[in-house]
Amino acid sequence: MKKLVVALGFAASCLLGTPVLADWAKTVADAKGQTVYFNAWGGDPRTNAFIDWVSEQMQAHYGVTVTQVKLSDTAEAVSRVQAEKAAGKDSRGAVDLIWINGPNFLAMKQAGLLAGPFLTDLPNATYLDLAPGSAATTDFTIPTEGYESPWRLAKFVFAYDADRVNDLPEDMAGLGAWAAAHPGRFTHPNPANFMGATFLKQALVEMAPDPEALAKPVTDAAYAQQTAPLWAWYDALRPNMWHHGRDFPENESAQAQLLADGETDFAMFFDPAAPAAMIQQQVLPPSVRVWVPKDGSIGNMSFVAIPYNAAHRAGAEVVANFLLDPATQAHMQNIDVLGSYSVLDPAKLDAAAKADFAALPSAPALPTLADLGPTLPEPHPSWMTRITEDWAKRYTQ
Repeated sequence: MKKLVVALGFAASCLLGTPVLADWAKTVADAKGQTVYFNAWGGDPRTNAFIDWVSEQMQAHYGVTVTQVKLSDTAEAVSRVQAEKAAGKDSRGAVDLIWINGPNFLAMKQAGLLAGPFLTDLPNATYLDLAPGSAATTDFTIPTEGYESPWRLAKFVFAYDADRVNDLPEDMAGLGAWAAAHPGRFTHPNPANFMGATFLKQALVEMAPDPEALAKPVTDAAYAQQTAPLWAWYDALRPNMWHHGRDFPENESAQAQLLADGETDFAMFFDPAAPAAMIQQQVLPPSVRVWVPKDGSIGNMSFVAIPYNAAHRAGAEVVANFLLDPATQAHMQNIDVLGSYSVLDPAKLDAAAKADFAALPSAPALPTLADLGPTLPEPHPSWMTRITEDWAKRYTQ
């Protein structure tokens, strides 16, 4: 905790250095006493505990309380803001901060439902790579234009039981061949769930004849051409899956339980540290390891955004800035806390911050950034909507 206090004290000592940071001092003053309603997915106990810790730190250092509104789907918060807009409630809204990505961000941005831009107003944004097109400035190919602030790194990975799997495939095409050689030992979450949709997107990105076409909004002609290899591959994969591809686990937690019970040999996550964390929790066996296709996997940064009518905008900005503090990011990356990888640019960190990250504990199932390989860009949000709808028509009727 001492390191965190030092980092916050240093930031405070710099507040009056420029007009922008002088404005920030006013933001901090305005935030004192506010309660920020942070709408965030509530399905991960470790993330929930981390947000509780954030609230404790915000109260201690800024007099700001963070209350997590636990969501089962981010769309719940989006719908709430949309309903307030329709009712003419343009101030004192119920949502102050949202953990948001992709289609939900695009929908709010297009509808004018976001406050900002605010990212460059945050002092700790100086630790980010904000070059045009960087991961910190792009969300599912959509330029964020400062209407979102990153807070954790997300990357698609597979988990497998090394005691049962000794012939890992190299890529998604190879996964189809592996499933044919090991019938019933592989499945994926229902694509109605984000994780199942991400599995299909990973295959699409690897197999599309023209991957650059995926960065643009989908058209009928492009869809037919780019998804033809995907559906041919999936048609061959499906009968070799668990329950012959007729049933699917509801979400990543249900699939992890299948792996833990020995019913299947793989699971999948959008948090590379999740398998190591679940081993610590004795949810998964110690023999579980992480696998990533040889050419990399889909990844992005998770962001927070502020609705246009947030009742406590100053507090929300202070929370977003706190999430970017190097000490906060190092605490978050600790596998004993949350294990989520930092969004900060290592080249922008000072020696003390670099040492803090270097000293973090490791674990056999915790991959390094080098282990994770290249990060493949997310397709435009319209592709995910289209392939999940198409999957449902093809395989559930």
